[in-house]
Amino acid sequence: MQNFEDIQNLVQDDIKKTDQVLIDHLSSDVALINQMSGYIINAGGKRLRPLLLLLCARATNYQGNHHHLMAVVIELIHTATLLHDDIVDESNTRRGKETANEVWGNAASVLVGDFLYSRAFEMMVKPDSMRIMKLLSKATNEIAQGEVMQLLNCQNSELTEKEYYRVIERKTAVLFQAATQIGAILSDANEAQELALRDYGLHLGNAFQIIDDVLDYESDSETMGKEVGDDLAEGKTTLPMIYALENTSGEQRELLTSAIENADNSNIKQIISILQSVKAFEYTRSKAQESANLAKQSLQTLQDSDYKEALTLLCDLSLQRKS
Repeated sequence: MQNFEDIQNLVQDDIKKTDQVLIDHLSSDVALINQMSGYIINAGGKRLRPLLLLLCARATNYQGNHHHLMAVVIELIHTATLLHDDIVDESNTRRGKETANEVWGNAASVLVGDFLYSRAFEMMVKPDSMRIMKLLSKATNEIAQGEVMQLLNCQNSELTEKEYYRVIERKTAVLFQAATQIGAILSDANEAQELALRDYGLHLGNAFQIIDDVLDYESDSETMGKEVGDDLAEGKTTLPMIYALENTSGEQRELLTSAIENADNSNIKQIISILQSVKAFEYTRSKAQESANLAKQSLQTLQDSDYKEALTLLCDLSLQRKS
């Protein structure tokens, strides 16, 4: 097993069944919901979070079919957050396509995002597991809190690394964690296995978001499907900037501070040059590597299998992403 396609092939049948569950549950007698839902779901992306749930269920020897349903629940929650994020960030492109709010407007995007959330909660009761419902309710609430925390920290040049981690854990990692832990709950795995997969999801989610924050500066607009420096233009203080602010002085530090506080990416080339000069990207990637290593270590309690191998490989692939 060497790449993401190999991992997908391992659970190809599960993915097909999950896709069909997704199609079945997105249908509505409201035409606009059907239009927008189809547009969003077909906009691309690897659907990593539902894939994680499928792999974790199989890694703990799940034999039922509720994992398809719950994988869709995870994807709907994630998609709803993206819809609302794009409105808050005033984004006009995602994955190289116009955002839903750009095509249909903010009001429709908010309401369809609400539809996706409510449909997810409608579906999550079907396995009849109070533990899963509690977990997902808590995760969804924490995601919302993370988004508010990020909003409050916009244009904050004094954000600390500790505060940054608090934001990304809630905004991103908790949904990874929910996906991996649900896989274990469905299987009725023992406590050690469930805790292992819970920790795996949290650490992998952190690594994934840290790399995202590097790519916003290091990648290119064609690969990412959005403009380089979008985070800075939205006033987001991410780890490369936090590290650079701690390791610059004089005019360089003033430029970085001004860019954050004014949500200004007009000097993006000069800013990237400064980040490179203080090795901010190397530092940030080293932190992502630490999180990925913790995720790998969390899997040690699982029995060896192709699914465990796939989960381990995802830790490496998360660090090698270009988009």
